[in-house]
Amino acid sequence: MEAYKRWVRRNKEYVHSLESLANGLTWLLPERFSSSEIGPEAVTAILGVITAINEHIIDTAPSQIHTGHPAPSAFPYSLCISALKDLETLVEVVAQHYYGDTKKWNFIAATEAIKFLVRLAMFRNSGYRMLLQGGEIPNSEEKLEVCSSQSRHGDFRKPGFYSGPGSFRNCVGQNGWNLEGRALSALNRFGENARMVSDPVWLRRVQQQNAIMEPLAPKAETSTLSSILSEKGVHGSLYLMGEILFISRPLIYVLFIRKYGTWSWTPWFLSLAMDVFGVGIFSQVTLSGCGSEDRKFQYTTSEKDELKRRKLLWALYLMRDPFFSKYTRERLDRAERLLEPVPLFGALTAKVIELIFGAQTRYTYMSGS
Repeated sequence: MEAYKRWVRRNKEYVHSLESLANGLTWLLPERFSSSEIGPEAVTAILGVITAINEHIIDTAPSQIHTGHPAPSAFPYSLCISALKDLETLVEVVAQHYYGDTKKWNFIAATEAIKFLVRLAMFRNSGYRMLLQGGEIPNSEEKLEVCSSQSRHGDFRKPGFYSGPGSFRNCVGQNGWNLEGRALSALNRFGENARMVSDPVWLRRVQQQNAIMEPLAPKAETSTLSSILSEKGVHGSLYLMGEILFISRPLIYVLFIRKYGTWSWTPWFLSLAMDVFGVGIFSQVTLSGCGSEDRKFQYTTSEKDELKRRKLLWALYLMRDPFFSKYTRERLDRAERLLEPVPLFGALTAKVIELIFGAQTRYTYMSGS
């Protein structure tokens, strides 16, 4: 296994290209969206799991581990979530083949319940950081805390103090460090460079080896539920509510489909309301300014991208029944008839629409979970 890990890490670009090619070819497998598609879906699921394992191997390479990050969990939550997402379509197909269209929702609900528990555990274990890509990507981007009330009176504090999910404290002026802080930082760097020049080569090598063996910076403390609620107050409660809504939305959606059916508007509207309300909560807990007693959150670049991704997922509601059967399908049929006479382009459009119709019949392709 160690030899395979080393090979994957040395040839990660080649591995990515091979995986992309293999996953793309699975869409061309015969009977992909027929009643007997267990075989093609099994191939797709196996390739997906292998891809997830390779990504986990690359992400956990020693060179990818940065100082100051929270200690990695012994349980690979992100790998578990990725594997579940790759296997859920196979579960749906097998359940539909052997138990029918109605009872398959029991198995889909069980799969979503497992994903909900794993994501909830990951959310707690990560110090209540926002889940990226539904938990498939660990949220390890650092947020700096630069100040306290003393910094306004000239007391400089080094950056790098983490204070929970989405927090960024910078009260030493509106645009970063003050003049005193920058001067001290420049003097510190000058002293370090001068000392390295004066040190003999053998001593610097010993220091570099010791730096590899020992952590260079203290690890960030993991936030707890009580610390978020006590430090952030109402905004902390809203942040937790928004993320739990995102985590639980797929499970609630499936449970309502199981009760009312796919042709009911109740699950569709409820799921959309949860998504919109959850993202709306996050927009209300951004940083309000330094010095306020009830501090709000400011998100990292990765978290901002995640919020944009969640908004883009709203487009999937156009592909979910009953909206798809009532509105979207008619537009696609009209586009296919319009482009059918065009040579080559009409045939390509017909194939794409055929794949869209096939994928739409599967909950797991349009779930966005």
